Amino acid sequence: MSADKRATYERASMDTRVGYGDHPALLVVDLQKGFTDPENPLGGDLTAVVERTNRLLEAAHDNDVPVVFTRIVTSHENGSDYGIWMEKIPRLDTLVVGSQWVEIDDRLAVADTDHILDKRQASGFHGTELSSMLVAWGIDTLVVTGCTTSGCIRASVVDACANGYRTIVPEEAVGDRAIEPHESNLFDMNAKYADVRPVDEVVSYLIDR
Repeated sequence: MSADKRATYERASMDTRVGYGDHPALLVVDLQKGFTDPENPLGGDLTAVVERTNRLLEAAHDNDVPVVFTRIVTSHENGSDYGIWMEKIPRLDTLVVGSQWVEIDDRLAVADTDHILDKRQASGFHGTELSSMLVAWGIDTLVVTGCTTSGCIRASVVDACANGYRTIVPEEAVGDRAIEPHESNLFDMNAKYADVRPVDEVVSYLIDR
């Protein structure tokens, strides 16, 4: 980014960190086979994201941090429960309940105590039990990992901020189909809605808080 553009953001105080709270939860967004397997038209190689998310999962599991996975699933043959989103991304029709494409990636260390929520829209909050669960657990900080940075990560982060959570995005544990939307959305989320921080730092926070 050019110096003048960066100065524009700094003048607007869009470089302020909100920091970590005392009661975190880990939200793993849509690391399902439909997005992590390149054989699906929606998928790509997110091996590095999966590996780094596993580091966060290990820290969460070992330190009693609640973990919630989301996945995009349609239970209607024509995908009508996606609403207008289906018209924008027709290949959402591959993410059908019961298919391999809605299964959480086998490489992820999912624990029996983790929660899996099905959704029909980009945000992990839209039409799911996530908000009620976080309130019941007394959560003040939401760590958001998964995919895609420009889509469901961004939508979930915006809603997390709107719902009053300190929102943390571990930079190396989110991914996208192309580097340009990935990088631009990381910059913009860090400026407006979340703290984008290194995975090592976030792991240490989950362990040492």
